[in-house]
Order: sequence, then C-alpha cells, then structure tokens
Amino acid sequence: MRRGEVVGLRWGDWNQQTHSLSISRSRQVVRGRSTEFATKTRTSRRCIDLDPNTETVLQEWQQRQHDDGHPATPRDPIFTNTKGKPLLAESVSQLFGRIIGNTDLPRIRFHDLRHTHASLMVASGVPIKVVSERLGHAHPGFTMATYQHVLPGMGATAAKGFADMLEAVDQDEPQMEPKAQVNEGDEHKKNSPDLPIR
Repeated sequence: MRRGEVVGLRWGDWNQQTHSLSISRSRQVVRGRSTEFATKTRTSRRCIDLDPNTETVLQEWQQRQHDDGHPATPRDPIFTNTKGKPLLAESVSQLFGRIIGNTDLPRIRFHDLRHTHASLMVASGVPIKVVSERLGHAHPGFTMATYQHVLPGMGATAAKGFADMLEAVDQDEPQMEPKAQVNEGDEHKKNSPDLPIR
C-alpha cells in the first residue's frame, strides 16, 4: 500500500468476514491541512486479502485504541496519533526513518516496503496479474516492467517445473505390452492362402 492509502484507512474498510481490506481513499497534506481524496484510478480502488497474522495485529491495535480512549467505529481512522487524530503521511515516513535509524538495517524509505513486498511475491511465483491487482497498478504490463529484475532466475525454475511435470506424466502412463516377435517366414505363411496338397 502507498503511505497515503495507509493513513486513509478507516475501521469500516476492514471486513473480518472476508478477511480483506478495502482501499478507496487516500490522505494527503494540501496547504498545510490533512485532506482526504478518493483514490485516483479505478484500479487503485481495490480489496486486498489479509493473512491471519495481520488481522491479529489489527485486532490488538483496535483494542489499544479502545484502551487509550480513542473511538474505533467504522468511520474512525485506523491509524492515529496520541490524540486520536488521523496520521499524516509524512509523519509515517519520519517515524519509519527513526525506527530504521536505530537498527543495523540499510536505510530505506517507507515506500520501499511496498517494492519489497511486490518483489518477494513475484520471486515466489505469484502471478503478475495478482501482484498488479494487489498493488493497484493500472496494468499488469507496468508491474512486469517494474519488477522484471527479479524474473531472470524464474525461467530456469519454470523449465525444471515443466520437465518434472512431463516426467510425472510419463511415469503414470501405462506401459504397452511388447508385441510377440514374428519371423519373416512365419509372416509369409500367415498371409499365404492354404494350397491343396497334390
């Protein structure tokens, strides 16, 4: 997700029945004020599936919001500051930068997490169309062009997978019974009409 999409999330965007998150808005700073906008394109408006671990983190965060006295109704923002106000996109980047700065990890931007997520999905064999839809790209071709650097090694993997598939099919195929060997003379006798003995 883009950082503007993250801070634009509301609790009502999380569907716990379908285990998905609906992305339909973004929050940006305009003339010093935090402003909500609808996502720019049709493909930016999307639903992404959530894994159980992520949903557990969201449940714990929702409980913390309640404990801190912040409302967590469907219309309230998921991510807030200590006063319960929506986070600014730039604040997310600054906080992430401070966290990374206190570790031995390479310095990366918050947006680079999005690229890492996509690269790992492509490298693990997730179809480009699925990755593209999850990222909200306008076209799978853009996703392919952006993350083609992780694809070269996948060609060899695909070749081996196809060879393994053919080998499995060959092993499952029933073996044909060998034909009985027929001598040339016997074949001639078989095809010749019986002649009367004189």
